[in-house]
Parts: sequence; structure tokens; C-alpha cells
Amino acid sequence: MADSLMIGRSRRAFSRLALSASLSCVLIAALVSFAKADEVGGRAPCAAGAAACDGGLRLNDIQAAGSHNSYKIAIPAYERRIIALTSAETAAGLDYSHVPIPEQLDLGMRQLELDVFHDPEGGRYEKPLLPRISSAGRAEPTWDSTGMDAPGLKVLHIQDIDIRSHCNTFVLCLRQIKAWSDRHRDHAPILVLINAKDAEIAAPGAVKPLAFDAAAYDRLDAEIRSVFPRRRLIVPDDVRGDAPTLRDGAMNGGWPTLSAARGRVMFALDETPAKVNVYRRGARSLEGAACFVNTYDENAPDAAYFTMNDPLSDGEAIARRVRDGFIVRTRADADTIEARTNDTSRRDAAFRSGAHYVSTDYYHPREEWSGYSARLPGDAVIRCNPVRAAPACAPAGGADWTLDGEGLEDGAAK
Repeated sequence: MADSLMIGRSRRAFSRLALSASLSCVLIAALVSFAKADEVGGRAPCAAGAAACDGGLRLNDIQAAGSHNSYKIAIPAYERRIIALTSAETAAGLDYSHVPIPEQLDLGMRQLELDVFHDPEGGRYEKPLLPRISSAGRAEPTWDSTGMDAPGLKVLHIQDIDIRSHCNTFVLCLRQIKAWSDRHRDHAPILVLINAKDAEIAAPGAVKPLAFDAAAYDRLDAEIRSVFPRRRLIVPDDVRGDAPTLRDGAMNGGWPTLSAARGRVMFALDETPAKVNVYRRGARSLEGAACFVNTYDENAPDAAYFTMNDPLSDGEAIARRVRDGFIVRTRADADTIEARTNDTSRRDAAFRSGAHYVSTDYYHPREEWSGYSARLPGDAVIRCNPVRAAPACAPAGGADWTLDGEGLEDGAAK
């Protein structure tokens, strides 16, 4: 059944029930699945169904929360201690993890992030260095290498060091997303960010990643299309339409309406200008591509999506690009710092900036550190964008969706 915004008192009641009964994340996800589809928070309730209630909003008129390195399983404490011998700061910054991707989607995350490594022959990342060291003398290995021997893109954070993933292969991650989407066909559009990893690490015996060349990016697009049929994707050709460039389409109404985007997924390559240029493969406006790209240059013909991860320093620039029609992703927290210190300034700036997707490692607080978390007010799945506010986004009854005052505090603490 379709998922829910879980706004207002009903969501808070579920949260209190879950806490009082010490229910697991799996049970919380099961409760969510019995409610209504993703509706737009901050507006009066609509009984006609999520898509019928979208009121002409477009994809770039909304805001949603998402997760950073969505695949990541925690590094065991004994391996973090080994990392800390070299850098305590690095060990602390890597001390985060996520529930499985379908559970994140059940919780309302509508942006995911996957780090992929090129492995055309298979087996390149099958025997990681640090887990092998830490497993010495143990009867069983301390990591799951399922699928790592097969050719294809692999999903992990740092080769040989931070390698545990809820889905070892890119295709497996995509199948998990697709299976969830199949069960929730009215869901708000999901953005999947892709980092194409090829940096070496300074560790004796560490594997050297393969560079992402045109063939690697061809494989990236092919693996996406092997899982998602064309009708379930939002691609640059959709946004460009009949406009001369993708940029023109993005700035002039080319993004699909929210109702048309429901049940669909879009991909964006979040990489350096050099890697983005390779991905273009000579195309001016990403013609035929499966992914949007982080262009850095708002005047580029393929400008449509931007990663701008520092809302404290870039808040005004984010808001300007949002008003211009581009899609923007930013981060509410990084490297465990905000969760350890309960510092909400970056989170508040992120939501206030109008960035369409605000990424976090803490949709649930890590209670042993603090009560810090980053969710939309009332734990909404999506809401009207506070910067790019179409007339249909007028808040109901003066409801606070601009994040001034206590609106964020209400939802984020749940």
C-alpha cells in the first residue's frame, strides 16, 4: 500500500507508540505502509488522493529530506580503533551508518546517495584489506562479499577501509529501490545521487581503483536502464523537451509536474568538472543520458542540477538557483559533527535555503550523542518549497513552512 506523509498528530502518535513499545525500524516501516500516499506538507488536507491534490506543482516546487551514503553499514568498533591509530578524526567521521534502503524510503527519505566503483571484470574489491586484517584468527570473515566477484559497478564508501554495504552491487541497490517503488506507485519522485569513486588511498597493499572513462559511464547508464524502464525515469531529455538546451528547459517550466513525476526516479552524477565532462561524452545538453550532472556553471547548456553542500556559506546562492528553476541538493550535517554537538545551525540553514533535497545521516537521532536529527516539519515526506513557493503552496491556516520559529523543531525532534 502507499506510504504516508505522517504529518501532525497522527505521526507523532505513531512515533510515541514506537518509542514506548521499543519497536524496531522494521515495524515502524510496516505501520507507515498502511497509510496514505506522499502528500504535500504545509497545506490543507485533500481527500482526492496525492496526485490529484498536487495542484499543478512541479518537481522543482517541492522540498524533501534524503540520506547521505545511503547504502552504508557501520564499520565494526575494532576496525575503527585500527583506523584511529592513524587518524582519530577520520575514525570519528566514519562512525555512522544507515538502515536498509527500503526502510529509509518507508521513513520518507526521497533522496538517496550511492558511491560506485568501476569493476568490469569482477573481484577487484572482493577481499578488502582492513576486514582481512581484523578477521585474522577468526573462524568466519567479518564482511559479506556476495556479488563482489561478478563484473559490474560495486557500491562501497572507501576501498579496503569502509566497505560494508546493504547492497554490494549497483544493480542490487537499484533493484531494492525499484521493488519499493513498485509497491508504492504514487510515491513522490526519488533523486539518486551517484559518486563515481576512483581515488587511491595511502595504505600499503590497498587496491587501486579504475578510472571512470566513457566505457565506465556507458555501463553506469546501462545498469540503470537494466532495472528501470524508460517510463519510470526522469531524464535530461524530459526536462529539455523542445527547448534549445537543458538549461533553457529547466529554467522555463521543463520539470515535470509533481503528479507526472510520481512513481519515478531521477539520477544525478555528483562529481568533479573533469569527471562530468567525461560523462557528457560529447553531448551538449546530455542528450540520451540517464543522469543529470552537477555542472558547477549555471550558464552551461546542460545546467539543471547542482550539489551545494554548505548551506551556511552558500545559502543565498542556493536560494537564487532554486528561484531560477534549477534543482539543488545540500547537506544538513557531515562527518558526525552536528550529531555529536547537537548543532542545528547547518540543518536549519539547509531547509531554509530552499534546496530541494536536504541530505542527512540522522533521520533518527543517535541518542548516545544527542537528540539531533534532520527531518521535514511534522516528519512530512515532501512539502512546498519555502523559496520557490507557487500560489498552490500557500500554507494552510498560517502553518509555518518557512522554518522560522518552531516549525522545524516540532518535526525534527520526532
